[in-house]
Amino acid sequence: MQLCIALDLPTKEENLSLVEKIKEYDVWLKVGFRSYIRDGAEFIEAIKTINPDFKIFLDLKLYDIPNTMADAAESIMGLGVDMFNVHASAGKKAMSTVMKRLEKYENRPIVLAVTALTSFNEEEFSYIYNEDITSKADKFARDAYKSGLDGVVCSAFESESIKKTTSKEFMTLTPGIRPFGEDAGDQERVADIDFAHSAMVDFIVVGRPIYQAQNPAEVVEKILQKL
Repeated sequence: MQLCIALDLPTKEENLSLVEKIKEYDVWLKVGFRSYIRDGAEFIEAIKTINPDFKIFLDLKLYDIPNTMADAAESIMGLGVDMFNVHASAGKKAMSTVMKRLEKYENRPIVLAVTALTSFNEEEFSYIYNEDITSKADKFARDAYKSGLDGVVCSAFESESIKKTTSKEFMTLTPGIRPFGEDAGDQERVADIDFAHSAMVDFIVVGRPIYQAQNPAEVVEKILQKL
């Protein structure tokens, strides 16, 4: 299981300050909507300047018609990131088109599909998808698996079921991780490290428990020791 740290701070300078504090650690860094829209490709370059060995997960959740998604995926190839994601609800054709477009690249990034956002509770999810979270997440995962993706984004609570319905090698990345039982904040389906480990999660994403800490490096150290 690997640690991915969310760079969700209000400014580029704060994010890069955090990166400086944890630059000695072998971790992934997640660049999401807020940071990428505000700071662009230059932000990714700045991270690599601090430590070129950082692996970067670009969390933009591509969702559009198949060809547009494939165009965007190909553009992402030029950013030097190591992982990005699409929405599984875009459908099998869209996901297959993305993967087909990336076939020509020798060292493509890991590609994941978002199943059910961890901010959803059962009632909210059912209202939109007319199905319970676990069943629909399994279906989304099977679609992604058959479309040639490397894994999915899900909560820790769906990870084990997804592995069973696809493959143990099919990756699961889980946001909403509160390593030592911290407050859930705006997340609904949160879990700690022990539960994520039991659910065979491959990547855990941790944000606020690290970047809101007085000593972020100390928290990262504790998490890595537990992993």
